[in-house]
Amino acid sequence: MTVNPVTAPSTNHSSGETAKPVLSVEGLTTSFLVDGSWKSVVRDVSFEVMPGETVAIVGESGSGKSVTSLSVMRLLAKATSRIEGNVILNGKNLLSRSDRQMRDIRGNDVAMIFQEPMTSLNPIFTIGRQISEALTCHRAMTPAEARAETIRLLEKVRIPNAAARFDEYPHQFSGGMRQRVMIAMALASRPKLLIADEPTTALDVTIQGQILDLIKVLQEEEGMAVLFITHDMGVVAEISDRTIVMYRGEAVESGLTADIFHRGKHPYTRALLSAVPRLGSMKGQHWPLRFPIVDIQTGETTVPAPVADTVDRRKTPILEVRNLTTRFDIRSGLFSRKTGAVHAVENVSFDLFQGETLSLVGESGCGKSTTGRSITRLVQPNSGEVILDGTNVLSLDQIALRTMRKSIQMIFQDPFASLNPRMSVGATIAEPFIVHRLGTQKQAREKAVDLLERVGLSADMFSRYPHEFSGGQRQRIAIARALSLDPKVIVADESVSALDVSIKAQVVNLLLDLQQDFNLSFLFISHDMAVVERVSHRVAVMYLGEIVEIGPRAAVFDNPQHAYTKTLMNAVPVPDPARRAIKRNTVISELKSPVRPVGYKVPQRDYVEVTKGHFVQR
Repeated sequence: MTVNPVTAPSTNHSSGETAKPVLSVEGLTTSFLVDGSWKSVVRDVSFEVMPGETVAIVGESGSGKSVTSLSVMRLLAKATSRIEGNVILNGKNLLSRSDRQMRDIRGNDVAMIFQEPMTSLNPIFTIGRQISEALTCHRAMTPAEARAETIRLLEKVRIPNAAARFDEYPHQFSGGMRQRVMIAMALASRPKLLIADEPTTALDVTIQGQILDLIKVLQEEEGMAVLFITHDMGVVAEISDRTIVMYRGEAVESGLTADIFHRGKHPYTRALLSAVPRLGSMKGQHWPLRFPIVDIQTGETTVPAPVADTVDRRKTPILEVRNLTTRFDIRSGLFSRKTGAVHAVENVSFDLFQGETLSLVGESGCGKSTTGRSITRLVQPNSGEVILDGTNVLSLDQIALRTMRKSIQMIFQDPFASLNPRMSVGATIAEPFIVHRLGTQKQAREKAVDLLERVGLSADMFSRYPHEFSGGQRQRIAIARALSLDPKVIVADESVSALDVSIKAQVVNLLLDLQQDFNLSFLFISHDMAVVERVSHRVAVMYLGEIVEIGPRAAVFDNPQHAYTKTLMNAVPVPDPARRAIKRNTVISELKSPVRPVGYKVPQRDYVEVTKGHFVQR
């Protein structure tokens, strides 16, 4: 299916002439050599990007959006790829250029920012040297001139104390700072076109907000055209003038972003939009709410019923955490003396009731994952109490701990890393049942087959291996494995954050269904505030290892009290194109370090009860 590009030609007001596109892609078809034959993964895609304009290509993993951007940049391996059509950049057809000419064009006329900056930065060279190299290569500057320009660029992308950080290495920067460095490097030669391939996907929500604001500001200052690749419709709404929706290698719909959001015609476009969690959509809803499901073939939408509330807070909590503290020693010097400690979790307390979802939210480094691992004893806490179904988990020996783990299981962010690639998925699901001697091999197989079907997979997948499944299917397998011991509590650690938007909606719906069927309690760890709002009964906000705000979901989201909670809420991208010109003006700051020196005394914390059950740290 071919979609004609929708263009919004800009006019040169001084001359009355219509501006020419910076980039014009015509009939782009990209194929890869697979088992001796060519397989097309991008088919007949056409679009234009005008000066100063932002065009977003949106779609899920496998839709062809990243291959499209790599084809434009001519970064695919020549031996195993074939690019057809026309890619016109500033009047030059890139597909007819030599490799030497392309090296001059990349960086000068077009630059690219990738999703994971650490894989794009050389760990053995300083940040300053890597940006300076681009300047001396493309702009013929002296080393002194390149250093001065590099510092100016670092300041432009809001790197604090840029001159002092010139000689630091990539590992000394946080994820958000490394992404800013990549943007500085991309801007070094003042390209006419910037291609940003999922530049904010791996970042925390507040850092994502800063990067989006930064791209908007730099675009206004430099007059760049931007081709933005993403699967996040909230980001699309906030940054793009026009949007191209890709599905299975084809552009199925394109147009002005507002038209796509309000009058999208293709079922896949509507499916993507319906799966976007919208912050504030739970107003008036008392319990967690499943996502609507759109049939991509027919366009029909099914709205599931709200989740029934079965939580009884008059009973004893299934999990009680009291003054939990986990620190990691820092040692240095010839004799490895203790010089400090990472205060990862500091004096954390909360209850979790049967059938309830309590969400722990916060940015990377706030201690939420360490809290989950401390509760399950995957890391050893320094002090505190974890009472699971009447038993203090922290006092158990190894044999008793193994028995306890039948009652509490964990789902991790990356299912591929947590599944054994040498074991079939059936054997993986059955293994805990067999190890804990809960039945025979036949019973283990029957339970594994039943769980595969309960999580939306089929019994005939029993003998397949993890690499034969998609990311969403692998996460379902991880959920099935966690259920094999009939646990009472599941710690879900960023269990949906790596998934595409529609797959995320399906997995969240699955978790809510399983919670009702098995009366499960979830400790849901996430930095995605919009998903948290949808699934939670109560929410705890963590900052620097401490809970700064905790309470019922409606109380925390409708009436946030702590400054950090408000910052998290304000940073969430809203899927509303009317907000495209709005800048959050988020303060450029990093999460403070939880490292403390030897002898550090933790200050006494006081909490105020704002409304019933809603507590805020003073």
